[in-house]
Amino acid sequence: MSRSEKSMQGKVCVVTGATSGLGKATATQLAALGATVVIGCRDRAKGEAVKKEIASQTGNTSLDLFVADLSSRKSIRQGAADLLSRYSKLDVLVNQAGLYVNERKVTEDGLEMMFAVNHLAYFSVTHHLLPALKAAGKARVVNGSGGAEAAGNIHFDDLQGEKKWSAFRALAQSKLGNFLFTYELARRLEGTGVTTNVMHPGGVKTDLGKGAGGPFGVMLRLMRPFMDTPEVGARTLVYLASAPELEGVTGGYYVKNKPAKSSARSHDKELAARLWKVSAELAGVSTP
Repeated sequence: MSRSEKSMQGKVCVVTGATSGLGKATATQLAALGATVVIGCRDRAKGEAVKKEIASQTGNTSLDLFVADLSSRKSIRQGAADLLSRYSKLDVLVNQAGLYVNERKVTEDGLEMMFAVNHLAYFSVTHHLLPALKAAGKARVVNGSGGAEAAGNIHFDDLQGEKKWSAFRALAQSKLGNFLFTYELARRLEGTGVTTNVMHPGGVKTDLGKGAGGPFGVMLRLMRPFMDTPEVGARTLVYLASAPELEGVTGGYYVKNKPAKSSARSHDKELAARLWKVSAELAGVSTP
């Protein structure tokens, strides 16, 4: 690597969902920039395989694992504790793990699966790793999301979709949750040195949404030939994690490296505060 390619040398970056799709592409690109990259994975064996692959592609062997099932409150807590036993400081957390399911599924904690993985895991992982992020002095939390937030609402009277559920409704709720969480986190972390921003990678060819039915599935299949690769989509995540000009910039939304506007609902401070309180209760954590 040239000196310019080592712009993240000495930085420790955690990337969730890093064994496939956007997460894997993000981890690979950060490793190519010289960072120590902690690969978030549910299965240790798969994580080890991706570690070898990234090391082979980038020549960077400063790779580690953060093993946790992000649908499980207990697993996140245990995985974070293990990670913090090895790292007292973390410079970047990229929350990118996500899923789309066609049928309503419930986690071991009794939560609707997409709400748990796509939103609550972001909240929980960030909370547990926050002491190490604050200790770094100037750290960044980057939240991957998507355009479905614009169609989302937070159904507090039916948060887990027990009364009414559709795959897209649940997805949109979880994506709106990413934005509300990001903006509220930025407000609560003001003055700590930790910044947070949210992004939409644009249309990307990943396994997320594969096999989706209904109008959403039709739209995905029609768009797929025109979608970017995960490597292209990951560039915005890497930009938010590493760009010098974004030092101190927080509470923003970016699409393809450019500031963008999210829905009016995503900027509702009362809605964000209410979701924060409920999320903390469901995650079993106390937050500032």
